[in-house]
Amino acid sequence: MNYGRSGNPALNEDTFERQRGSSIGSTMTIDGTVNKAFISLAILLGAAFYTWNMYFNGHNVAPYLAAGVIGGFILSLVIIFKPTTSPYLVPVYAALEGLFIGGLSARYEAAFSGITVQAVLLTFGVFIALLLAYKTRLIKATENFKLGVVAATGGIALVYLINIVLSFFGMQVPYLHDTGAIGIGISLVIVVIAALNLVLDFDFIENGAKRNAPKYMEWYGAFGLLVTLVWLYIEILRLLSKLRSRD
Repeated sequence: MNYGRSGNPALNEDTFERQRGSSIGSTMTIDGTVNKAFISLAILLGAAFYTWNMYFNGHNVAPYLAAGVIGGFILSLVIIFKPTTSPYLVPVYAALEGLFIGGLSARYEAAFSGITVQAVLLTFGVFIALLLAYKTRLIKATENFKLGVVAATGGIALVYLINIVLSFFGMQVPYLHDTGAIGIGISLVIVVIAALNLVLDFDFIENGAKRNAPKYMEWYGAFGLLVTLVWLYIEILRLLSKLRSRD
């Protein structure tokens, strides 16, 4: 049975199927997932404010950024391959991502005053707009739509992976970080693809709730949304920085 496809690696089409039959008692609901998502986001914001304040108080936040990236990556793998751990690990993952996001945002803010507020408002604006579009069925997660977004997301991931490998040799993918028209266009496309992943995530969570996934999958669904929101925020931040660099 197909539970939906998502470009988000945390929410692929087999995730709910693997957990089927493991629920005892209460099951996953959309409201429960939303509550967990808000809790996770609150934890992330709290940790982000911590490293933000540390940066502007003159402290070195590089260790916190490294801990956030490495720790968050390791925990994400554990959560993806062992969803039953999500009620315990997702809050920790949110805190680690917050440490990274706070330090990263502070560095951008130091270079471009006001850019963080703009990125936050745009991220949540896009989230609300796509949620409304999905609820009113202005955007439908058809199979072709899902395949297109998944393919595009995979392509972006491949480009980033190649860029990381090239960076070890002092090179980078052409135009990826440029502030010219092509570089800005690339960032805009990536932002759009990241945003469209939210539609797939909404559909995935809705289908999981309809099929009575285990209760702990609410935390897993919240984790998937958090992954997409963090990616979207970072890409919007990068796009805005490119635009501001041209001023």
